[in-house]
Formats: sequence, C-alpha cells, structure tokens
Amino acid sequence: MPTMIVIGYRGDLDQALRRRGLDPYYIAQAPAIPPNGTRFSRVADIEDVQEVLRAVLSARIDDVAGALSVHEMGVFGATYLRQQLNLPGNTDSKTALYFRDKYLQKSRLPSHIRRARCRYVSQDTSFAELADDLGDVFVVKPATGAGSLRTSIVRSPEEYARALEPFPGRSDVQIVAESFIDAPEVYVDGVWEDGGLRWSSMSSYHVSPLRAAQGGIMAAYLLDRRRHSTLFDESEAIATQALAGLDAPDCVFHLEIFQAEAGLTFGECAIRIPGGLAPQINELTYGVDLFDVEISLALGEGASKALSNQRTPDRFHGCILLRPSSDGKLTQKDFERNFTFDLIDYDSSPDAPIGPYGRVGQAIVSDPDELKLRKTIEEIVRFNEFGPN
Repeated sequence: MPTMIVIGYRGDLDQALRRRGLDPYYIAQAPAIPPNGTRFSRVADIEDVQEVLRAVLSARIDDVAGALSVHEMGVFGATYLRQQLNLPGNTDSKTALYFRDKYLQKSRLPSHIRRARCRYVSQDTSFAELADDLGDVFVVKPATGAGSLRTSIVRSPEEYARALEPFPGRSDVQIVAESFIDAPEVYVDGVWEDGGLRWSSMSSYHVSPLRAAQGGIMAAYLLDRRRHSTLFDESEAIATQALAGLDAPDCVFHLEIFQAEAGLTFGECAIRIPGGLAPQINELTYGVDLFDVEISLALGEGASKALSNQRTPDRFHGCILLRPSSDGKLTQKDFERNFTFDLIDYDSSPDAPIGPYGRVGQAIVSDPDELKLRKTIEEIVRFNEFGPN
C-alpha cells in the first residue's frame, strides 16, 4: 500500500487517506500523537526540518507516494521533504516561506492590496518606536504563528512587555508587530491550481480568532453568495491577486480578510487544509472534499477529479467548537434537548481533554437560510457560555 508522509495528525484526514487506499506515516509532536496502531515518529519540534527529515529517513519508509501537512507549522517541512525525496507537489521552499512568515508575505503583496503595516520586532524594539510607526494600538504575534497563539493586542508599555514574554531568545525575525485593524473578519477557503482560482467558499466568524483564543467560543458559518454577491466578487479578486502575487503553488488555501471601513483588507493567507470543522461544512454545503483535494495535489493528480462533485447549496452549514460550561454542568443531552444538530460531540467529564480554543466538543448545524443559521449559532454559543436561562 502506498505511503503518504503526513506532518501532524488529525483523525478526519487519516480517514480520508485510508479511503484513498493510502497508508499514512505521521511525523508528530506532543500532545497531538496518533493513536495506537498508527505508524508515526515523534519529534520535539515539528518546524525543525532537519529533525523531520531525520525522522523520515530513519523510519525507512517503503513506497512513498507523497507528503503533506495538516497545519501551517508543517508546510515548510512538507515542501522540504518533497525536494529531498523527489515527491510530487510544491518543492519551492522559498515560496513556502512567503505563506508562513507574516512580514515576508505582506511585503511581497501587490502594492494596491490593502493590508496592515507590518514589521519585525526584537526584544530591543521599544514600545514608543512601535506606537510611532504603527499607531497607539498594535498587535504583537509570532512571525510564523498560527491560530492566534501568542498573539496580543497592545495599548501600553506594560501590555507590550507582557506580549514579549512568550518569546525567549534574541532573534530579529521571530516576532512581528502589525497595525491593529478593528473590523469584522471573513475568510475564503479555496483551491488554487495552474495560476488561477479553481473553487472557493466564504465564511464569517462568530467572533475573531483572537477573541476565541482569549476565552471566546470559536464558531463560523458559510455565507450565501446570493446574499453577498459583491463581497464574494471583491474577496475572490483579492484572493486571485494575492495568490498570483505570492506565486502560490497548486494548493488548498485559507485566506482571512477584514471588512474595514476603507474597504476589504488582506489579513493573511496559508497554503494548507483549513482548520477545525471547515472541511466538513464545505463538503456538506458544496460537495467539495478539501481533504481529497489536498491528497490529490500531494499525489500529483491535480484537483479536477476531487472537485467534480461540487454542487449549488440548498443548505448552509456552520460549526462551533464547544467549551466547558461556566458551571461545569452542561452535557451533550442538554444541547440536544434545546437544539437540532447535524453533528454534536461534547465531553462534559471533569477530565475531558481540552483542545485548541478551549475545545471539549464540536457541533455542526445547518439551515437553508444563512441568517437563520447565524441566529442559531449565536443561541448555541450563549447556551454554551451561560446554560439555559
């Protein structure tokens, strides 16, 4: 059985690989270790490409068909593995870096695309210098971060000092600061191939990823093109111009956009499978399996066959990453008594493992009307936070 080398682990991708007759071999970093019976090697740092390559070479894997990553931290490593093992897919490490490093990415965008002002920060950079350059409020985050981890909004020298605490060492390229954009976010998940946009969808967050990372509930829902035709057209134009300007390889991508007063403003773009339940709600709504697209591209097959089942939606889907309730008493049955779900999985036990964004469960809901779907998600979020009134 052909082997797909996968950097990182997620169970839904594992199922998709096995449906395709592929035997995955995982390069994993704690705590995301694959279950027993799965082939894998552990590494201390999944972004250390030397360690990743040593793990792959020492495993003596037979019949390798491709390599891919389940998240941003492995995008560069997967590119490097393709180079060294002569595998299909993107092998341009320099291009991959422009989709990891936020300063490099924003610096290379076509000049007419609105974006936050962005610069590298070191431990020697003063608050006054950044405030003078970026404004009284700015954002500090890892240059190659993901999921709003170690990201802080800074309004004072004291907040700036706290924002730098998670970054040990004296690197000049580890941290970036960006001008703060106080605006709602939407995101485009799509497929880029042969220099053009092959397919895309658009979703809206319930709250921003930064607020979710700081204690809010992460939720999102797909938008109806018929209701937002101008927004779709303008966002797809930004996606096309940005991906072309960054010389994007054939890929599945995730692009975040701010709906600022001055107009749509580029947030950042990643060339990987979207996180959370985004692949599932896209497949349920549009018939497009982004896992299958990613696998096909990694095998060098192209995206056409994987996109052949796309359809016009009759229902729109959204997802919620459920947190423990404030009193610790909510159960899955409580949710099911109050709402109708397409899917729900909620672990209310005291020792429930807590995932990204404080997640102990997940849910998918749907409705033919996007506005009703949004209202349902808002009600579920309130129920998760405060329980029944």
